[in-house]
Formats: sequence, structure tokens, C-alpha cells
Amino acid sequence: MSAKIDKPEPETPLSDIEGKFRIRIPIAVKLALAITLLIVSGMATLGFIILENQKIVLTQQANDMGSTIAHQFANSAAEMVLSDDSLGLQTLASNLLDSQQVKGAIIASEKGDSLVSKGIYPALSIIKQRTNISLKSKSNSFEWSTDLSSDEIFITYNSPIKFKQLTAGYVFITLSKKNMIRSLNNLRFVIIMITAFMSLIAIFLAFVMSKHLSQPIYNLVDASKAIDEGDYKFRLSERRNDEIGELAHAFNHMAHGLFQKSQVEDAFSRYVSSNVAQKVLQNLDEVELGGIHVTASVLFADIVGFTSISEKMPPDEIANLLNEYFTHISNIAQAHNGHIDKFMGDCAMAVFGVPELTSDHSYNAVSCAIAIQEAVKKLNQQRLKEKKIPVHFRIGVNTGIMIAGNLGSNDRMEYTVIGDPVNLASRLAGIAKGDQIVVLEEFYKQPNIERRINARKHKIIRVRGIKDEVSTWLVQGIKNTPNATTDEENTL
Repeated sequence: MSAKIDKPEPETPLSDIEGKFRIRIPIAVKLALAITLLIVSGMATLGFIILENQKIVLTQQANDMGSTIAHQFANSAAEMVLSDDSLGLQTLASNLLDSQQVKGAIIASEKGDSLVSKGIYPALSIIKQRTNISLKSKSNSFEWSTDLSSDEIFITYNSPIKFKQLTAGYVFITLSKKNMIRSLNNLRFVIIMITAFMSLIAIFLAFVMSKHLSQPIYNLVDASKAIDEGDYKFRLSERRNDEIGELAHAFNHMAHGLFQKSQVEDAFSRYVSSNVAQKVLQNLDEVELGGIHVTASVLFADIVGFTSISEKMPPDEIANLLNEYFTHISNIAQAHNGHIDKFMGDCAMAVFGVPELTSDHSYNAVSCAIAIQEAVKKLNQQRLKEKKIPVHFRIGVNTGIMIAGNLGSNDRMEYTVIGDPVNLASRLAGIAKGDQIVVLEEFYKQPNIERRINARKHKIIRVRGIKDEVSTWLVQGIKNTPNATTDEENTL
């Protein structure tokens, strides 16, 4: 007992999975997003620079003002400190706090002891740590707050009290950063609003600009789709003096070339069969004289008494008659996987099995001959109703090894088949009478023919180039389907 082993299912390539879930973003949206991002980034950067610059300016102004007030306060308190005038110092400090800008003031001795203190001010221990007062430093400043929960920040400025190069003490004044912070917040709000407003305008302009810029690309995509669908007359109407204009001009030139090429291919396929034309056009680099041996089948269909018929009809009616019958014969040959090799006056030559090799070419050829006779019969019935001369075809069919390829000269060639089987098929058509299909006995005795085709012995003939006489058979129809018709016949 053998265990059944399940084969693992093939894994889907990662690229295919990514392709299924890849989101298609139009180029207009990409351009709009890029332009918007650029403008918004520029506005944000500009606002940040303005805000930082204004912060620096306001800070410098506050420092200049604080240092100036502290210096003036120190000059005013110098004599009072030297004279130990406590009341005067109290009055001087009170008058300084009357200003809305100054929140607190301290006058300290040379040793750092507080002489006068008014308003809001930091502890002297903090002042000594932050200002290095023991080092007799010049004026400086530091920020602080009353407690951690407070959102108001103060700046304390100090200045030494000097009298003739003698440091008699220090003054400390405290200013609030509340106004400066309020101004910065107002400025930040204004910049944010302006940036947001300009960003909205930028988004609108970006989408308008991107749509305008991407419209030629959309037009080019539509044009490419039209060309892909076979509309070679599609043209771009861009009239621009830039790269897009040059691209539109190049596209129109390409479309014109494709239109001319399609016309040439269409005309070419009218002179040769469509499958031959397709094979030649697909291998233009290999178009050269030469041929190969192939096993194929050939059919000749010839009008009986064409000379006498043409004498009774004007040339234009003769041309219309041939075109009508040959059109149906060509369609029937294509329906049976064959093609018209050439028209020779009142005779049509059809080939089966080349250039596309098929294993059932013999049956295709003889069933095509039967279909032609059925179609001609219906056409003649219609012509008799119209009181016109009926036309009868005699057909010869043969198969064998023949040469197929480009024959002729380098400047004038045609794709055709030649060989004894071809000549014999023409000879068989010549011995046939109206509405007869003649084949060789060896053709009919093929297994795929004898079991599918009804035929009877005809006569023994002698063919030039063949030593022994050959037996011929008359094809009468397809076995078990006496009323079978082709699609071509049903259209008659």
C-alpha cells in the first residue's frame, strides 16, 4: 500500500502578488502632491525662520531693556548705598516697581547681603549660584520661575553698583517673559494661519497646475490606446513649442507611418492569401528566394466553356461574374484551412497544408471541392431565376510532395507551390466535366479519405511524365452527411 503524496501547489511569484495589490495613482495626483508638499514645506520653513528670527529679536530687545534698566538702577542707587540711605533705597525700589515692566528688585551689598528687596525676586542663594556674584562678574541674566507648576517665566538682570572703580554692591531687577511669550504665540498663530491659508491655495493651484501639466500625458495615453485598438487615424492636437509638442509631433508621425503600414498590409493581403501575407510580414528579414519540400494538397477549379460564355457577355459582366464566384471560392477555401494561391483567368488554384502545416490537408482539400460545387449549384439556381447564364466548374484535387516557397526573381517573387502533384491536379481538372471533382485512386484510397468521402471509379488516363496509366475517381460527396453544408454555403 503506497501513501498518497500531495504535490505542493506552485507558489505565486512575489511580483504578481505585488502587481495585484499595487494601487494605481494618477500622475496628476502625484504632481499635485509633489507641488503641494514643496509649497507647504517652503511655507513652513519660511514661517519657522521668521518665528525664530522674531524670537531672537524679542529676546535681544528684552535683554537690552533689562540690562539698561539694571544699569540705570545701579547708577541711581550708588550714592544711597555708600551713604547707607535705606529709606532712599526703599523709595528708589518702589518707584522702579511702579513700572509695569519690572516685577521685582533687589539691592545687595558687596558681600551679597540683601539691603532692599521689593516685588517678585529669586532667593539670594539662587542668585549667587546663577550669577557668580562672588567673582565680581559683570552684569548678566538668567531665567527662573516661582515654582514648577507656574507657567510664567521671569528673567533677572543684575548690574554692579560702582563708584569710582569701587564695587559697592549689586542690583537685581526681574522682568516677566509673559509679554514676549504672548507676542511669540500671537506671531506663531498668525504664521500658522497664513501657512494654512497659503497651503489651501497651494493645494488648489497644485491640482490645477498638475491637471494642466498632465493633460498632454493623458492625451498621449488615450492616443496610445487608440493605436493599440487599431485606430491609426487618431492624431494628437497638441500645438506646443516645447518637449511635449515635439512628442506629440513624433507620435502623430508614428501614427501616420502605422496607418500607411496598415494600408500596405491590407493591400498586400488582397494580392496574396491572409496567412501567407501574415507569415511574410512576420519574417520580413527572411524574405528571399527559395523553397522547401512539403507534403500538401492542391485544388484546381476551372470554369467549363468560359470562352463561349465570355463571347456572350460584355467585359464588365464577365469581371463581375468572376469576382462573384471567386469570392465564394476564396471564402470556402479559408473555411477549410486553405488559401487561394492564385487566380489564372477563369481558374482558381487553392493550396492546403502550407504555409501552415496541417495533417488533414487532403480531406480539407476534397471537402472544400465538394463545398465549392454545392455553392456553385446554389449560385446557378439564383442566376437562372434572374435569367442569367449559369456557370459550371470542373475540379481536380491531388496531394503529394511539392516545393513551397518564394519563387521568381529578387525584384519580383511570389509564394507558391510547384511540382508533379501540382501539375497532375491541373491535369485532373482538365479531364473533368462540369460539376465533377476528379481525384486519383491513390488519393481516394487514403484511410482518412476513403472512410469519409463517397466516390466511384471514373476512368484510366495516361499522364505525361508518368510511365503507367493512372486510375481516377469521381468524388460524389461526404459519407453520412449528404446534406452537409459549410458556413459559406449557408450564407448564399
